[in-house]
Amino acid sequence: MIRIFLVDDHTVLRQGLRLILDEQEDMEVVGEAGTGQEALRLIPQVAPDVVLLDIHLPDMSGVDVARSLQSRGGQPHIVMLTVSDRHRDLIEAMRAGARGYLLKSASAEHVVSAIRQVYLGSVVLPQSLAAKMLEGSEPAEPGVAELTERELEVLRLIAHGLGNKEIAARLSLSENTVKTHVRNILSKLNARSRAEAAAYAVKKGLVTSND
Repeated sequence: MIRIFLVDDHTVLRQGLRLILDEQEDMEVVGEAGTGQEALRLIPQVAPDVVLLDIHLPDMSGVDVARSLQSRGGQPHIVMLTVSDRHRDLIEAMRAGARGYLLKSASAEHVVSAIRQVYLGSVVLPQSLAAKMLEGSEPAEPGVAELTERELEVLRLIAHGLGNKEIAARLSLSENTVKTHVRNILSKLNARSRAEAAAYAVKKGLVTSND
């Protein structure tokens, strides 16, 4: 059972999401909050697996909430649910530890699917925002062709949200070797960050929910 916590200042939206998610056999809404401070107080008490978090809250930014949760260690996966289609907000959310970024215009089916994917370790980004994120820095197609098989493996794991230590354990490599692969990937893709590389992988179909 996927335990979900909702954070949004619009009560009607929270109620609608609760109805949709509670209908899923593998999901349960264990709590909700209308402000960032309330979320930070309640989330540790109910220990959800996934937090569905609005990026704009009355008292603080959802990004700051995500950053605070992640700084505590061993915290839930975070999915931002927002009206903002600004790629700057996407980048800040990913840097704060979010594993998913959904627009409020997304269908109920897409929201449910994204929660399942993030729970299983994937990174979920809207194709439109992944493209915006790469505007002005998207690598030429030969960049992908230049990646070795091992670098492609590492890139897929980056896109699924794994850190260097986790990738090293998964691929039976040293952490220093993984760091070298990451540097090579960013260089070959002309990407400025891991989030940008992950967005590129998603956009180009290099990562699927079955990877």
